[in-house]
Amino acid sequence: MYSNEEIEKLVGAARQLRSSKGFRGPTYATLFGLIAVTGMRISEVVSLDRQDVDLEERVINIRESKFRKSRLVPVHATTRDALSDYAEKRDRMFPMIQTAAFFVSERGTRVTHWAARDNFAVVSRQIGIRKKIKGKRVGCGPRLHDMRHRFAAQTLVDWYRAGINVEREIHKLSTYLGHAHVNDTYWYLEAVPELLQLATQRLMQEKKEVGDDD
Repeated sequence: MYSNEEIEKLVGAARQLRSSKGFRGPTYATLFGLIAVTGMRISEVVSLDRQDVDLEERVINIRESKFRKSRLVPVHATTRDALSDYAEKRDRMFPMIQTAAFFVSERGTRVTHWAARDNFAVVSRQIGIRKKIKGKRVGCGPRLHDMRHRFAAQTLVDWYRAGINVEREIHKLSTYLGHAHVNDTYWYLEAVPELLQLATQRLMQEKKEVGDDD
């Protein structure tokens, strides 16, 4: 799992990406930050149109994503502010833009998932969490998609630590992430050692409480 410090460094390094128009940095810093704080799939982020991002209501409309499912993703006020700031920069840079895309390249076209992954590899190498491998342009290491895993796992960890009933609330996280089945969300309990430990501790505590009542 990415640490908070690593997320900050990734977004900060992306903001410093150089380009002829100076727009590459704001685009990828905002794009990476949005994935980190919402757990959206990269395919969902690059597919966003301007009409899908309701800055006033702080809601993102994801249309027919994986499994042909659509959903609404509410965001924090700070996320709304970051998206609004990016949109203002985009509209100043491209006042006559033709594409409906929310995230655009220096050419005024929709950002592709390949470009997003490539730029993520660049900043990952810059901050030292991705190794350079001879013969592999993007190197080897953490992926952009791992930010989605980090969001899901960290949410569950925070819930356990706060004493929230995960069994009762996990369907909300599953819906927010756009999982086809809640079992896809339960996968994180097995995949992340800290989560498995927290889930086990909670189960043992519940058994003890039942035993004390008896």
